[in-house]
Amino acid sequence: METINWKIEGMSCSTCALTIGKFLERKGMQNVKVSLASGDVSFDTATEVDRGQLQKGISDLGYTIVKEEAATGSGRAPLNKHLGYFLFCLPFTALLLLHMLGGSGPLHWLMYPLVQLTLCLPVFVAGMRFFGRSAVKSLLNGMPNMNVLIAIGALAAFGYSLAGTVLQLGPDYLFYETTAAIITIVFLGYYLEDASVQATQRSLQALVATQKTMATMIAFDDQHQEVLFPVEGAQLRSGDLILIRTGEQVPADCKILWGEAGVDESILTGESLPLEKKQKDMLIGGSLMISGSVKAQVTAAPADSVLAGIVKLVRQAQGEKPPIQQLADRISAVFVPVVLCLAVLTFLGNYFYAREAGPALMRSVAVLVIACPCAMGLATPAAIAVGLGRGARKGILFRNASHLEAFRHIRQVIFDKTGTLTTGEFSVSAWQADAALSFQQFQEIAYSLEKYSGHPIAKGITKEWKQKTSMRWSKVEEIKGLGMRGETREGDIYWAGSYKVAAQLTADDAHNVYLVCNDRLLGWIDVADTVRPEAAAVVRWLHDKGIRTVLLSGDRLEPCARLAETLGIGEVLAGQSPEQKLQQVTRLNQEMPAAMVGDGVNDAPALARATIGLSMSDASQLAMQTADVVLMNRGLEHLPDALSLGRHTFSTIRGNLFWAFFYNVIAIPVAAFGLLTPALAALVMGLSDVVLVFNSLRLYIKKLV
Repeated sequence: METINWKIEGMSCSTCALTIGKFLERKGMQNVKVSLASGDVSFDTATEVDRGQLQKGISDLGYTIVKEEAATGSGRAPLNKHLGYFLFCLPFTALLLLHMLGGSGPLHWLMYPLVQLTLCLPVFVAGMRFFGRSAVKSLLNGMPNMNVLIAIGALAAFGYSLAGTVLQLGPDYLFYETTAAIITIVFLGYYLEDASVQATQRSLQALVATQKTMATMIAFDDQHQEVLFPVEGAQLRSGDLILIRTGEQVPADCKILWGEAGVDESILTGESLPLEKKQKDMLIGGSLMISGSVKAQVTAAPADSVLAGIVKLVRQAQGEKPPIQQLADRISAVFVPVVLCLAVLTFLGNYFYAREAGPALMRSVAVLVIACPCAMGLATPAAIAVGLGRGARKGILFRNASHLEAFRHIRQVIFDKTGTLTTGEFSVSAWQADAALSFQQFQEIAYSLEKYSGHPIAKGITKEWKQKTSMRWSKVEEIKGLGMRGETREGDIYWAGSYKVAAQLTADDAHNVYLVCNDRLLGWIDVADTVRPEAAAVVRWLHDKGIRTVLLSGDRLEPCARLAETLGIGEVLAGQSPEQKLQQVTRLNQEMPAAMVGDGVNDAPALARATIGLSMSDASQLAMQTADVVLMNRGLEHLPDALSLGRHTFSTIRGNLFWAFFYNVIAIPVAAFGLLTPALAALVMGLSDVVLVFNSLRLYIKKLV
């Protein structure tokens, strides 16, 4: 299965996106996603396909596939196509409109029909070249788009005027200025719409811009001396050595080999404070070096970096359609034929009522122009683009746009314990040693054994009790289910392990690690998982919003209950296996929609079963792949933002759709009764899209929590 991603220009309304989607589906493509807001198109193909034929088919529909180098190239951006058409048409249209100021004086020459025809003709040809060609292709494809309405309206006004000119029927039959005004103003409206939609993409564009950077590569000459030379970040490959100085952008994901630095990762995590990085730490491509210089080894090519993955994830999500969009798509699919019928009825009704063909025609043209399926088509994509973009900047990554909508149903949040509510890093909380041992000796024995273990508890002990000297073993090994076993040259056997290694020496089984030498208990050590500092505030916020909280863990009941009491979590389900976690989430999800927050491999099935699964960015790969939402650095802190962003985005979509429907319900009758001229209808049509986009842009500044 191969995924193909293209950038397509020329989509002006939701029917355009539907047309491209249906064409690709007819050609056997799967999982087709077309984003009207960004112009991105992605689809999967199970077999080898002729890309040239697919591209030709899309071109035949009236759309343009942007070549990759053009989409990502540098230099001055080309003039917007709609703006170019508008600037070409504007002088001719302005002269035509001047004749409405009066027919005497220096403007009298504008009253001649042939002069008006001459001025209108370039605008009409330009309009038909754009709107007419697109309209014909969409009709041949069986999916009429918005340009059909514009083309028919302009053609009707021009044809009526041309007949009046040829037959010399007088000024009452001349509507050349209407023809030119419709075309020119619609071009202006399309340009304003393009500019507004581009604004919804600014967060994603900011992320993409960080991928385009220069790097200083380190090589070695024949004398094994370092040689520095600049390269484009896109040319880096895994294993390359690079130098990153103060003020430079990290060009790719890499690991520090030498040096220390302060790094700003806010572009990815939303965390404004610089993070201190040292040898063996990872740097994320796109972050900014605030202080220090480092030599690092590239761990992933820019195309495979964390940042590239985020950009790809956001783009895929923008192409998804949440359930609320499906209604708008169904209406948009039949909207143009319905408007054509309404325009015909408007003409017939006005003609038989007033017995005047000119006013009846202008009212039917106004109906054609004022109708705006674009507004309905943009209502959802614009809000989703802003919502996903703001989420990405705050470190909240949605795999699918439908999850934004699903957040409004969440009534309970289920938390895993270790690595989610806690950091997963253990520290010594209590200990007790045999009276014959000093604390220094006790620490040395524990450190000497546990430093050979990779267990999180052992790492916590060795980190806190690190010693300059340690015991020497003739043999040391880790026994699964028991712990670490060490044997000295004198034959003494030491253990650092679970209660099983001390079961015959004490009845107290409440501790984490027991130290034993031969058949003598040397003492015990208790460790505690560090609670995330933001956990209490997050749980408190959820309760304030009336959201129930549940702690679901594979850990023992006692530490789980203690943590739940500390944080104020209402229900505790401890000692759960992965299968039991899945069953519990299924049960809880049936009671009310639930979000599950986890980070381990054992959480993956439960994350998949919940209404929404959220994982941390430092979670296991399986958990991240299974989750619907990924919370980046200090992810738990972003949970309230994720919930609020989902709800605010849905309310914005709902508001956009209401105003889009309301606009058409009101505007079409107003035009049908002659209260709007065709030129004013074209202006109002263009501005309606801009209003919806600006309503969506409010998500950038809206307070989330």
